[in-house]
Amino acid sequence: MTSRVLLLHSGGTIGMRPTADGYRPLEGFGAMLQQTLNNGSAKVPIFEVVELAELIDSSNLQPFHWTAIANELLARWDDFDGFVVLHGTDTMAYTASALSFMLRGTDKPVILTGSQIPLVEQRSDTIENLQAAMLLAANPAICEVCVCFGRRLLRGNRCSKLRTRSFDAFDSPNYPWLADIGIDITLHEERLLTSSASAFHVPQFDPQAVVVIQFYPGIQARMVEAMLASESVRGVVLRSYGVGNAPDADEQLMAVLASAVERGIVMVSTSQCITGGVTQGAYASGAMLNRIGVVPASDMTLEAAFTKLHVLLASGTDTDTLRQQFASPLSGECQ
Repeated sequence: MTSRVLLLHSGGTIGMRPTADGYRPLEGFGAMLQQTLNNGSAKVPIFEVVELAELIDSSNLQPFHWTAIANELLARWDDFDGFVVLHGTDTMAYTASALSFMLRGTDKPVILTGSQIPLVEQRSDTIENLQAAMLLAANPAICEVCVCFGRRLLRGNRCSKLRTRSFDAFDSPNYPWLADIGIDITLHEERLLTSSASAFHVPQFDPQAVVVIQFYPGIQARMVEAMLASESVRGVVLRSYGVGNAPDADEQLMAVLASAVERGIVMVSTSQCITGGVTQGAYASGAMLNRIGVVPASDMTLEAAFTKLHVLLASGTDTDTLRQQFASPLSGECQ
């Protein structure tokens, strides 16, 4: 049977054109893409192109966009063998991570891709990325949400955008590539997730529910307290030093964090380092976070921790269960 792949265009550089004010979305991009792929120069599976009603400049991405993208996929889930989501690179890793938790247990490939140079420009990387993504989306061995970019396939909730001006913009610091894309596509099946019987859950998100606080020399307790004062804040991602260390000599700051946890705010800790993860308590300054009740995020990326917390909070899970679920791998996002 010939595989059928859906291309969902959500926006991004891939479908933009140059203007006096910089790149902007190109009207009729879906039809142009259809024609380009059908001209015979790109060997791809049978496909259909669908565009979101309102295209997203990924710098303007909001949590409700994750719901919109997931619902577009699920509305066509039974009609296709795999899915490719065209997305802007700035927040692609956030969307890939969010989809991995909402579509947990997927039995079909969901591949996000895009480009560093628009399709209409010279030297665009669009066709190379898109052709590889479509071929991988037609492969039934892949049962997870991935990012295909710059000749590599990455687990969606393990990757981050690390480079602004290279075709290999994305990498996966704490998990090996799922596929190498060269003359041949080498899929490392032993690294892939397997499908499960989990039911998909696509929640409605409160964009104010989760905030990110990064430690830096001179951080002020009153500024953190102001961020946590809103009743809408229910989760915090701390960007800790090293293996999960905090400025514990600042008693006022530690008291602000402890008070937030006591009020029921779920607080988790990721490392500011690109590789490695959190071992909270390896140093006394990190042990303070343990005493406060901060949940270590192991080797999760910021994008994975942020979206995982959003999804769990939006799912209505009680605080104790949520803390347990956050600390355990749900979609291969951590060790």
